[in-house]
Amino acid sequence: MPLRRTPTLRQRRLGIELRKMRERAGFGGSQLARTLGLNPTQVTQMESGKIGVSAERLRTVAAACSCANEPLISALADMTAERSKGWWEAYRGALSTDFLDVAEMEGHAQGLATCTSTYIPGLLQTSAYASAVFSRVYPPLPAHDLDIRTTFRMRRQQVVRSDGIPYRVFIHEAALRMQFGGPRVLADQLGSLIEDSQTPGLSVRVVSFDTDTFPGSSENLTYAEGPVPELDTVQMDIPNGSQYFDSQAHLESYRAIFARMDLSALPEEESRDLMRRIKKEKEDKLG
Repeated sequence: MPLRRTPTLRQRRLGIELRKMRERAGFGGSQLARTLGLNPTQVTQMESGKIGVSAERLRTVAAACSCANEPLISALADMTAERSKGWWEAYRGALSTDFLDVAEMEGHAQGLATCTSTYIPGLLQTSAYASAVFSRVYPPLPAHDLDIRTTFRMRRQQVVRSDGIPYRVFIHEAALRMQFGGPRVLADQLGSLIEDSQTPGLSVRVVSFDTDTFPGSSENLTYAEGPVPELDTVQMDIPNGSQYFDSQAHLESYRAIFARMDLSALPEEESRDLMRRIKKEKEDKLG
């Protein structure tokens, strides 16, 4: 079987979980290879997602590593059986891997939570607002690339909403006032956000300027729930793409951050009232 040139986010995560099993058992790669009757290179390739792993092989590795976490093993076995390509694969070659990874994470999530302080979350952006966000890139993107990025973002929205994935959003008031594309684009965006906030399964809450501190170590991040807590994922925006966290220490830390966010944000109706006031301010300036 040929090596995968660019393993997907899920394929890489499966490999990471195999490595975690091995390390918790105190095995080196060569030691596990001898136990399984493989060569060390094959273990390295499995753990990097470069080669596929069958459910049977996965359970053999789990047994060799004395892993008794059956819910986790079953969830990983389900991942080994995934064969169909996600809709985002149609954009491979047209967009960077960072874009595809985010869509793949969302597409497999059992629930999503986002906090932002610089712009409206991508899954709730209008087309005009999204285009304006992408337009700020320097040097400027060609029109074709701008259109692809905007279309891709709108497709992500459709998929998450049609799948009914529970979605919690915490937005700092600063993001509600930050303009991309001018006051009209922002006013329309706020109107869309207010409407979205009344959708079942979608919670939008604002962290106002009156809050003492904005919880967390990053301004824009998403927490994606997996089928078991061990397979949760945190995605953080960084200047040149995305960074992902999946260690138990990181996951526990970000769970605590979202718990603090839940305590500090305004209730949903008060959040809508604040969004309405800001929207009216922008519309009044338009005349």
